Amino acid sequence: MKTFKLISLQIVTEKKDHVDIKLTDGLIINKEDDSNTWIIEAFVSNSCFSTFEGFVATGKEVNVQAVITKKENDPAAFKTVVNTLKKVDGHVILLLEGHLQKTRSKYAELLLEDLVQQGMDGSSLIEQFKDKMRSRPKLVTSNKK
Repeated sequence: MKTFKLISLQIVTEKKDHVDIKLTDGLIINKEDDSNTWIIEAFVSNSCFSTFEGFVATGKEVNVQAVITKKENDPAAFKTVVNTLKKVDGHVILLLEGHLQKTRSKYAELLLEDLVQQGMDGSSLIEQFKDKMRSRPKLVTSNKK
């Protein structure tokens, strides 16, 4: 098994919206088993309990994105189920188990498109692109096909 620091966690809704889950702390574990199973353990605020309570009751899958180790890393997509949801001292322990989804990050392409749409070109485009690739701000994407 390999354990990593969980930097951020988002639920991906059926409408493909991303809902941030405010972490107090968290770990993500690659079990390195034959099923390629991952475990996400998140220590979150008590207000997140109701968000996950329905998933426990129905056993429904939860699609999440997790940033692992460094905030500069691209988010990894997981299809999970909630194994444990427990209130402890004003917080919630959330234990998700699931599998890494094969996705290709298009962050660079989306960022470049956004900067060009803002009218940037030449050296200012290059400088802004480099700066934003390091800081990784969230991008609002349109639903273009």
